[in-house]
Amino acid sequence: MDASVRDALAGAPKPVPHAARPGAGLRLRRALLMSRATKPAVFLLALSPLLLLVWRGLTMRLGANPAQAVIWTTGLWALRMLLITLAVTPLRVITGWTELARLRRMLGLFTFAYAVLHFLSYFGLLNDFSVAQVARDVVKHPFVLAGMSALLLLTPLAATSTNGMIRRLGAQRWRTLHRLVYLIAPIAVFHYWWAKLAKNNTADPKIYALLLALLLGWRIARALRARLRRAAAA
Repeated sequence: MDASVRDALAGAPKPVPHAARPGAGLRLRRALLMSRATKPAVFLLALSPLLLLVWRGLTMRLGANPAQAVIWTTGLWALRMLLITLAVTPLRVITGWTELARLRRMLGLFTFAYAVLHFLSYFGLLNDFSVAQVARDVVKHPFVLAGMSALLLLTPLAATSTNGMIRRLGAQRWRTLHRLVYLIAPIAVFHYWWAKLAKNNTADPKIYALLLALLLGWRIARALRARLRRAAAA
């Protein structure tokens, strides 16, 4: 082979093996998850329960007790958003869809927003903004105290969700603070369970408790495996 041809071939980029090339499905998934339209689409999906609730209110379709319907709907979606947010990391790790991580902050803020609406509905529609009445409820009903505790614990997480706050706190302190979510989630499930217990209907809370147990159990198992690997490597 001519020397000039050999040198040209030596400098040419090596063909990428077929196995190393991202498949069409992977490229499509990345394109969809990283698209500019993805976050607005997820935002609208997360907002849709509230829009539906408003539409039901405007069309007089909230049932015989509209105040109770608003309180239950906002509270239920706060809990659902919390579990969806907790599901992001397991889904990301199990599926390899690392792009899902960019949606976690927005889902967490929706959790907080629905929780605030839930509290304001309870405070205003059920108690006429009476602090004294709420205080009596806290003493009388443990689930009210649990719900308010979960909201108070969510507040610093929402307040420190920006990149600026992450830099200000430092990554390690920020992560430590946001581990409060592992305390908030059981409190929120307890809040829902106890409220339903008063109506002798715990079928739905059991489902949410099971989902939470799976999400937290996966994290515990993963942490134990990581600790065993570190111990073996030491």
